This record gives sequence, structure tokens and C-alpha cells, in this order.
Amino acid sequence: MEIFTIDIHTHILPENIPSFRERFGYGGFIHLEHHVPCRARMMMDNKFFREVEDNCWDAEARIKECNEHHVDVQVLSTVPVMFSYWAKPQDCLQVSRFLNDHIAEIVDRYPKRFIGLGTLPMQDPELAIQELQRCKDIGLAGVEIGSHVNDWNLNDPNIFPVFEACQDLDMCVFIHPWDMMGKNKMERYWLPWLVGMPAETSLAICSMIFGGVFEKLPRLRVAFAHGGGSFPATVGRVEHGFNVRPDLCAVDNEINPRDYLGKFWIDSLVHDPNVLQYVVDLIGADRIALGTDYPFPLGELQPGQLIHSMPYDDRLKEKLLSGAALSWLNLANDKFS
Repeated sequence: MEIFTIDIHTHILPENIPSFRERFGYGGFIHLEHHVPCRARMMMDNKFFREVEDNCWDAEARIKECNEHHVDVQVLSTVPVMFSYWAKPQDCLQVSRFLNDHIAEIVDRYPKRFIGLGTLPMQDPELAIQELQRCKDIGLAGVEIGSHVNDWNLNDPNIFPVFEACQDLDMCVFIHPWDMMGKNKMERYWLPWLVGMPAETSLAICSMIFGGVFEKLPRLRVAFAHGGGSFPATVGRVEHGFNVRPDLCAVDNEINPRDYLGKFWIDSLVHDPNVLQYVVDLIGADRIALGTDYPFPLGELQPGQLIHSMPYDDRLKEKLLSGAALSWLNLANDKFS
């Protein structure tokens, strides 16, 4: 049986990124150095960040690979290093608009194959809400935001109006780790990506639970990358801490953290069949959506392979491969027929 498949976690960049360093008069921004055909170096000023291939910017190359992997639809979001929350707000707005217009153009060109998420200047919530409205106006389905915004965790009162606007505008939210905690102590072995990222996602989930964001905004549709990071494996510890030290944990929300399982989504990017089974049992298949981190090597290199390898019936696989994604996006299957 061929099951309709949506990948909610894929990243894309414009092929040609202007020199924001020259435009704004200071550095820290990413540009692409096209040094050989079909490949480019992501450069942060003059510092090498990552090598990418043309499937990171070429929609036709992506569609070709999607066809090979039996992926019907990709949800497009920027690469988190592009968030630029550290930049001056008006400059970050310009970067965000450039990236959002690029994604909207691809979605408009291939509406049956791609869904778009925008990025926002989250360091200025008023500007973020303005750009959120514009994202909706240009056809994007939601936004991708980081696991924190500079010194603000996701429970910070400054961020709440943005989440509230996402709920009011029916825009879904994809939360991706970035600027990993403790990175200065993890310079070797790729540890910021292997250890820091899962911790960042748990930080984001716990901040939103303890801060009462899910409680105050019950219609807010939020998905977290990388299988929820380290949160699923530590939810017992989180709940126990809540129970034994409510004076520290329950100061903003008196609801048990475990009660929020099933009230947000995670992607399926866990790389291990035992872990996938665990999160299906913990959270429910209707809240776990295929996510691959395409086109990067730390992602699932054969999209959907882990789900297809599991001894699940077609009904459960359909939830994981598209049903959960459609409910998070608040879209009907027939949009793509």
C-alpha cells in the first residue's frame, strides 16, 4: 500500500543570498560561496560553517529526490543559523522577509509538493507579529522558531504575544534547537549537535509547559524537532521534580507536566526503533509526524525508513507518515490531490 507521506522537517536556503554584512555594516550573517557546480559552502563572514549541495536550494532537485524516496510533500523551513535573533531587529526583519519570500515563491510554484514555514524577528515581538501576519498573507502555513530567543526562554512574557498571534491566525509553530547551551564546553566530537540539541528541545518543551503557554493557548499547534529531544526520556524526572518541589516547578502552572503529553507534536527523527516505539506509546501516533532534517547528514537519509521498518499496520503508519502532519498543519488531505 502506497501511503501518502509528508515530511514536516526539511530545510531550504535561497541559491543566492545577498551580503547582509555589507548591507547592515556588521557581520555574523550567512552567505553561500558557490565554489563548484551543484555545491556551495555556507560561510559566516569568512568562516566556513557547512558544505551543502544543490538540493538545499533547488526545488527541482528536491522533487526528484522526494520522488525517489516516496515523499509526496515537504514542509520547508530555513536553516536555524539563519534566524539572526542576535541582529538588530530591523535588520533581522529584512533577513526574515527575504527568506520568507523565497519559500513562498517555491510553494506558489509547486503547491502540491511544498508547504512553507516562515521565520520571524523574534527579538522584537511587535515586528515578529507583523511578519507573522505577512507570512499568512503570502501563503505560508506557519513559522519555525528557535528553542530560545537570545536570553529569553519560550516561557518569557515577551514571547507570549507571538504565540498568541499564532493561535489567533491559525499558524502552526515548528520549534527547532539552535545556539546550543554549553556549546563552549563542547567544542569537540560534534557535541553541540549530539548533546546540546536534544537538551535545547527539552528546555523549550519544559519552558512552555511550566510557563503555562500550552495551558493559556490550548489551540496553539506546536511541533518540536528531533523527536522532542531529551524530553521524552526525562519526562519521568520532570514530573517527579514537579511533584516533590512544586515550590520551584509549579510557580506559574499547577498542572502536572505529564498531562501535556499528546497536546503537542514531535517529529519522528529518533534514529532508533525502540525509541520510536517508546514515543508512540508515550505521546501517541497521532502526535508524531515524519521529520527527516532533509537534506542534512544528521537526518534520516532514507526518509520514512524507520517508520516503514516497524511492525505497524497501515492505519498506524498512515498517522505517522501524514495524519499527524495534516492535523498539525490543519490541512485536509485533498489539498494535495
